Amino acid sequence: MALQSRKRFPIGIACLVLFAASGFASDHHSLNGTWSMIPAQGQFEGQPVIQSGTVTINDREHNIYISRNFNYDGASESVSYNFSTDGRENSTIHNGKTFKSKAKWDDHVLKVTTTEDNSTTVERYNLQPDGTMMLVVERPSHKTTTFLFHRQ
Repeated sequence: MALQSRKRFPIGIACLVLFAASGFASDHHSLNGTWSMIPAQGQFEGQPVIQSGTVTINDREHNIYISRNFNYDGASESVSYNFSTDGRENSTIHNGKTFKSKAKWDDHVLKVTTTEDNSTTVERYNLQPDGTMMLVVERPSHKTTTFLFHRQ
């Protein structure tokens, strides 16, 4: 009987690890899809967001694709921003000598770090309890920007 219990313990631990890993993987896939910005619920450098934007995320077997399309239309400037990252999780994508981008999972948060001309921007994407997705953008010499999205 004791020998049988000793065999069950490692099998139980293995099952627990497998279920925990699949839980993290499903978290990662919960961000998959196209998301539309909810302008009234975000903050852009301390001012209400009045722009539009979409984010498309596709995590497929540790290959992460993220496409962003933002339009800022403020009192002093109008800017369109289109950018995509596509590569293996935690791999660095280079575009020229001064640009690199890396996407990786930090628990349930998708973190994208982009460096261009020695300036690093960090984007954090995560699912909120109400089903919206929050994007927090940190850039040097700028206030933190927060965007909320709903699934299309």
